[in-house]
Amino acid sequence: MKKTTAAALAPLILLGLPITDAFAQEAPAARDEVATATDTDTDTVENDEDIPPALTTYKGREIAQTMHWLGAEWLLRQEREREEATTVLMRELQLKPGMVVCDMGSGNGYHSLKMAEAVGDTGKVYAVDIQPEMLRLLKARARAAELTNIETIENKLHDPMLPENTFDLILLVDVYHEFSHPEQMLQGMLKGLKKDGILALVEFRLEDPDVPIKLLHKMSKEQILKEYLPNGYKLVREFDELPWQHLMFFGRADSTENETKPVTEQVDPKSSPKPELQEPLPSTSGQQ
Repeated sequence: MKKTTAAALAPLILLGLPITDAFAQEAPAARDEVATATDTDTDTVENDEDIPPALTTYKGREIAQTMHWLGAEWLLRQEREREEATTVLMRELQLKPGMVVCDMGSGNGYHSLKMAEAVGDTGKVYAVDIQPEMLRLLKARARAAELTNIETIENKLHDPMLPENTFDLILLVDVYHEFSHPEQMLQGMLKGLKKDGILALVEFRLEDPDVPIKLLHKMSKEQILKEYLPNGYKLVREFDELPWQHLMFFGRADSTENETKPVTEQVDPKSSPKPELQEPLPSTSGQQ
């Protein structure tokens, strides 16, 4: 049977379509690669009866399905810097040596490894993902890069499994909209933040019709605030110069830190050009 490649999976991901287990039997090589990596740090298996019912909608927003790990290679595509200005994103996170940070929904570690380099040997990155296969791929990449300051956590659907009062920053890139238990996850991350900690949220802009992502995988600022503010967060800063995405910084509402919203430096268009929009992909039933 023909092996499914990242190139074949990319159009589905770009449109926001979940890559289901139907592809699993077509990717034996991917399974073999994952099997050679080490196990994840968290081995606990929870009874389904202990997990609250998953939501399909939250505060008027339909919840998207999680991208399957078989599309992991697409997350490392060369075009990502041009499409998402990830170097600019890392700069705006203002990471410093010694910080303890979290990449929530880390996937295979595209951002985790960059964060690990930024916080240095005196800092630490917790890479958290719901799919153990993603974490195994991440560990393999970290070993290849000789990075030893990354700890992986396999979280639960309703619990990020984070240590409390630990993090200077928690980063979520294009993942929050997939949480089936948003309130429980928001509360778990809130507990994980230090008093002056920051949650940095990145989501594709629903307000921009030119962003070539399915509507289900976009969020508006209005919707983000509708979901975050009632759950113990306050908006402390925004950065609006990424090509396709919102970047919003939240602090704990019960903290007196981070009261002001500093003016964000504008990006030089020459250093972070807007991506050229791709040609529309072939229409499939249910696509936006």
